[in-house]
Amino acid sequence: MAKHDPDLSLLFHALSDPTRRAMLERLACGPAAVTELAGPSGLKLPTILRHLSVLEQAGLIHSAKDGRIRSCRLNPQALDPMKGWLDTQRAQWEARLDRLDDYVTKLMTARMEKDTAP
Repeated sequence: MAKHDPDLSLLFHALSDPTRRAMLERLACGPAAVTELAGPSGLKLPTILRHLSVLEQAGLIHSAKDGRIRSCRLNPQALDPMKGWLDTQRAQWEARLDRLDDYVTKLMTARMEKDTAP
């Protein structure tokens, strides 16, 4: 059975929503106020705050309040566990595909030898 990593689950959950991904793309350009993040989505502020809460719980963003303005900034290092997991998955699948390729090549070689035998 696969090991369950709660950090990965939080990350994948946070990235599963297109609104949250759009917010992260915006924050990749630099810090932004909550109202700036809310603008393109057309969503109400309480909904935006719930999305930001999910991102913050996953560790993808940090928020701070300065007076009446709450701003957010990206924490790109939070993606490292996901990158590690994806790299492991990629390596496993590449190894499987390499073994399949070797097997198919052997089958084709054997068939060609059989067809060309006198």
